[in-house]
Amino acid sequence: MNNVRTVSDTKRTFYSLHTRPINTIYRRVVEELMVEMHLLSVNSSFTYNPIYALGVVTSFDRFMQGYQPERDQESIFNAICQAVEQEPQRYREDAQRLQALAQDLPAQDLIAWLSQTTHLDRDPDLQAQLQAIANNSQFKYSRLFAVGLFTLLEQSAPELVKDEKQRTAALTTIAAGLHLSDEKLTKDLELYSSNLEKMAQALVVMADMVSADRKKREQRQQQTTTPVAPPSVTE
Repeated sequence: MNNVRTVSDTKRTFYSLHTRPINTIYRRVVEELMVEMHLLSVNSSFTYNPIYALGVVTSFDRFMQGYQPERDQESIFNAICQAVEQEPQRYREDAQRLQALAQDLPAQDLIAWLSQTTHLDRDPDLQAQLQAIANNSQFKYSRLFAVGLFTLLEQSAPELVKDEKQRTAALTTIAAGLHLSDEKLTKDLELYSSNLEKMAQALVVMADMVSADRKKREQRQQQTTTPVAPPSVTE
């Protein structure tokens, strides 16, 4: 008997946990992230790791930026994690830990550590995870893992990731050390960046539409509330 959860099961669980409507422009983002996490969670080759968690948290926070009402963001994130039978607090804590670690490391030290050319005595759990990834020929790579790696670089050296040559060199070094495809890594991150730009553009368009609609309502309201002068009476 096959007891593997289906995408429909995961979506049904999500909408039972977060019952408020999701703004249309964000619904696709939420469902795509949830489906991606679901497909990984039911894959026998997949194992959770903090870099993946950082990718999940970063993707959610970046794509959901500006979501209203803001208080719903936490409920949506928690429901996504719980729908794929994961603990949202674990994702948040691992993401915060790795971000703080990256911010405290020079870029070259971080790159050397991620590529496993140097072992740093900073975070035993991450060190063990990196070694396991590098030594596992069956490691289940994912786009979210790529986003996690990129976020670490971004936190350590924001200027480096803005420079295409330096960014490409860093990603190539890391991919080689972890035995990942640098071509796949680069393509996934280019798509991630492109989707962020598209989302930002869509939000600008939506804001313009909302503003235009508000102005029309205000104009109509003024027209209905402005008193009409009585006709003059000719003596």
